[in-house]
Amino acid sequence: MVTSIILINTERGYINEVAETLAGMSEISEVYSVSGAYDLIAVARVKTNDDLSTLVTRNLLKIENILHTETMLAFQVFSKHDLEAMFSLGAS
Repeated sequence: MVTSIILINTERGYINEVAETLAGMSEISEVYSVSGAYDLIAVARVKTNDDLSTLVTRNLLKIENILHTETMLAFQVFSKHDLEAMFSLGAS
């Protein structure tokens, strides 16, 4: 599984609308509204780097009111939770 963190700036007044659109995407596991330089942080979990490329360069471009994104690829997870097992439940 490929995990990435996507930092997002939106048009003023559209944070909630963009967040709801992102949260409805199967590749996005979490969306946070945050303080600081960015408006939203989305956590994406996909099977391959090609899937991540499609998500960022095609699917996110279709969402109106996103001004800028910065995508960071996660190398290693440090968590008490077995995220791989959690996200593979019911997967075929």
